[in-house]
Amino acid sequence: MNHYFIRVAAATPKIQVADPLYNTEQVINYIDEAVANQVKIIVFPELAITGYTCGDLFLQTSLLEKAKEQLFDLMEHTLDKDIVVVIGLPFELDHRLYNVAAVITRGSVLGLVPKRFIPNYSEFYEKRHFAEGNELPIWIQIRDRMGRGYDAPMGTNLLFECVSVPGLKIAAEICEDVWMPNPPSIRHAMAGATVIVNCSASDEITGKAAYRRNLINGQSARLICSYIYANAGEGESTQDLVFSGHNLICENGTILAESKRLGHGMIIADLDLERLRSERRRMESFDLDSYHNDYEVIPFHLEPEEIELRRFIDPTPFVPNNEKDRTERCEEILAIQAMGLKKRLEHTHSKKAVVGISGGLDSTLALLVMTKAFDALGLSREGIIAVTMPCFGTTDRTYTNACQLTKKLGATLIEVDIKNAVNQHFQDIQHDPEVKDVTYENCQARERTQVLMDIANQFGGLVIGTGDMSELALGWATYNGDHMSMYGVNASVPKTLVRHLVRYYADECEDKEISDVLYDVLDTPVSPELLPPEDGKIAQKTEDIVGPYELHDFVLYYVLRFGYEPGKIFYMACKAFEGTYDKVTILKWMKVFYRRYFMQQFKRSCLPDGPKVGSAAVSPRGDLRMPSDASSRLWMEELEKIQI
Repeated sequence: MNHYFIRVAAATPKIQVADPLYNTEQVINYIDEAVANQVKIIVFPELAITGYTCGDLFLQTSLLEKAKEQLFDLMEHTLDKDIVVVIGLPFELDHRLYNVAAVITRGSVLGLVPKRFIPNYSEFYEKRHFAEGNELPIWIQIRDRMGRGYDAPMGTNLLFECVSVPGLKIAAEICEDVWMPNPPSIRHAMAGATVIVNCSASDEITGKAAYRRNLINGQSARLICSYIYANAGEGESTQDLVFSGHNLICENGTILAESKRLGHGMIIADLDLERLRSERRRMESFDLDSYHNDYEVIPFHLEPEEIELRRFIDPTPFVPNNEKDRTERCEEILAIQAMGLKKRLEHTHSKKAVVGISGGLDSTLALLVMTKAFDALGLSREGIIAVTMPCFGTTDRTYTNACQLTKKLGATLIEVDIKNAVNQHFQDIQHDPEVKDVTYENCQARERTQVLMDIANQFGGLVIGTGDMSELALGWATYNGDHMSMYGVNASVPKTLVRHLVRYYADECEDKEISDVLYDVLDTPVSPELLPPEDGKIAQKTEDIVGPYELHDFVLYYVLRFGYEPGKIFYMACKAFEGTYDKVTILKWMKVFYRRYFMQQFKRSCLPDGPKVGSAAVSPRGDLRMPSDASSRLWMEELEKIQI
C-alpha cells in the first residue's frame, strides 16, 4: 500500500526565449528525471514552452505553431509514462490567443486551462496579446502537424480526477489568478479539488518572495489542499524583469518543499492525500458541492506505487521542532491554561485553590499555571494550597522537590501523610497490604483525592486537576481518584508537551532556585509512586508499564486529528522513530494504545471541565464524542495483519 501518499514536483527549466524546441528538450529531461524519482505529477511554469517574455513575438504564427508542435511532442513522450504533466503555452482558438496550462498524461491532453485574470498594470501588459479565459468548459479539437485531431475540453472549470488514487483531484490556475480576491482555486477546492497546480511567471522584486510564500502557503491552508506552484526562472529575458524560479509545494498551511531563488531546477515532495480528505471530512462547514455542477470532470489513471517516503514525519507532532515556534507555543499554552482557570475562579468567587503536589511533571505544571492565574487575578499566592501526601511509594527526591517548589513559588504547603488512613482502609475492606495489586495502588489515589476535596471544603476553594491528555487517552488514571477535580488545567496537554512547558518555565524563570528544582523534576522518571521504592529510588516507572509516551502521543495525534488507519500510523511511526524504536516495539505499544483507548473511554465521558489548548482534545463535550462501549475489533484486527 502507498497509504495515500503521492510524489509530486515543480520544475523550472533553463529556457531560451522564443525557442520551443530547445525548451521542450529541457522539459523532457525534467519529466524523465521525475519519472525516475517516482513522481506522479510535475508542474512547469507559465508559457514554459515558449518563454513568458516573448512580447510581441506571441503574435507570430511561426512561434505559435511551433509551440503547438512541441505540445504534441510532449504528448508523445508521455505515452508510456505514468505521470501527469502540467505546462504552460500560448494557444490560439477562433482567432484569439490564450495563455493556457495543458494537462497531459499517457499521450493525451486531458484539458487546457486558460488564464482567467489577465494583468495589464505596472510591468505587465498581457492584454496586448492574450484574451481572458472562459470558465465553463467547451470541447475543442486540436490538430497536429499530421492533421490528426484530438478532442479536449478548454476552460477554467476543469477537474481532473484520478480513478485509481482515492482523493486525487487536480485543478489548475495560472499566475495572476491566485493573486486575485476571488481566485479560481477557491471554486476548484469547493468543487472537490485536492491538488491545485499553478503555472506561473512571477517576476522577482524586493520583498515579493516572502509575500508569494505567504500567499501560496496561506491558500493551501484556506482551501485545505495541496498547492504546487512552478515559477519561471533562468533563461527568461532580463530586458526589464528578472524571474527567480521560486517554486513551492504546500499542503494545508505547511511548506513541504521550496526552491532556492534565482536559478532553475526541480523540487519534489510527497503529498498526504488522506490528510486533506480527513480535514475536509472533519470540517463539515467546508461545502464541497457548491460548484461541482459547473465543472467538467475528466477521469484519468495512475498506477498506485509504493514509495520510500521522503516526507519528514515529526516524531513529536504536538511539539514544534523549531525552537522559536516551540517557545511561542509554550508561552501561548500557559497563557490559555491560566486564562481558563482565572475565569473559573472568578465565576465561583474562589480566592483559594487546592492542588495535590507530588514532585512529578503534571502536578508541577498545574502549580505553575495556578500561580499565573492568581497573579492575573491580583490574588496572593498564599491562596494556592499545595498538598503533599506522602505514602508507600513516595521518594525523598520527589517529596523534597514538591516542598521546595511550593515554598519558592510563595504558595501554602500542607502535608498530610496518608499511610495510616490507607492502612485503615485496607483493614476495613480486608485487603492484605502485602498484595501490591491495583487495589493497593488505587486506595492511595482515592485517599489523596478525598483529602484534596475535603481541604478544598475547609478553605472554600476548588480542587485543580493535574492529569494530562496522554493519561486520559490511555485511561491511566484512577476513576474517582486523580481522575476527578473541579477544573483540569492539563486536560488537553499531551505528556510530551507537558515536559516542554515545564522546561520553558524553567528556562525563562529569573529565580535560579526555582529553575533548579524544575530541572530536577524534568530529570525524574514519570511515576505514580504507588509502589514502595527500591533502595530509595522510584520502583514504578509508568513508561515501563504502558509504554513510551512519545510513541503514544504520536499515535494519539493521528487518531484524533486525522482518523488514520492503524496501518498508516504504524508506517509513519516506523519512519518517524527510525533508529529509536524497532518495528516490533512500535507495534507492541500501538496494540496497548488501541486496547486501552477503546476500553477506557468511560473515564473520558465524565471528565471535569478544562481548557482546550491545541487542535486535538478528548473532552466529551467538544472534540471526542465517542461511545464508551465501542468495539476495538476493527482496529485490533488491522494491527494483527501488519507484517514485520
